[in-house]
Amino acid sequence: QVQLVESGGGLVQAGGSLRLSCAASGNINSITVMGWYRRAPGKRRDLVATFTSGGTTNYADSVKGRFTISRDNAKNTMYLQMNSLKPEDTAVYYCNAITLAPMYTYWGQGTQVTVSS
Repeated sequence: QVQLVESGGGLVQAGGSLRLSCAASGNINSITVMGWYRRAPGKRRDLVATFTSGGTTNYADSVKGRFTISRDNAKNTMYLQMNSLKPEDTAVYYCNAITLAPMYTYWGQGTQVTVSS
């Protein structure tokens, strides 16, 4: 099993920055992909960015150039640096981890990000 705990959400004005953190624990050696997703009010949960075990990153077009996903292996923590935030970035942000053995998807509890105009 893998446990994921997000932190770092909050209220920020448009143009501001926030950094989200996702601390992973448990069977972390089995994780093959980690990422961030978000769910805006009334919408489905969408991919924001992912990070594979090989170091490949992938971003949603809407956040390219503004958000950066990174990780600190020593701390078993993944980050999402969010710059130039827009009101449309308002959502609950979820940390995600996929393991191969066994194949399973884990989610954190989510952290609220609110961007005021």
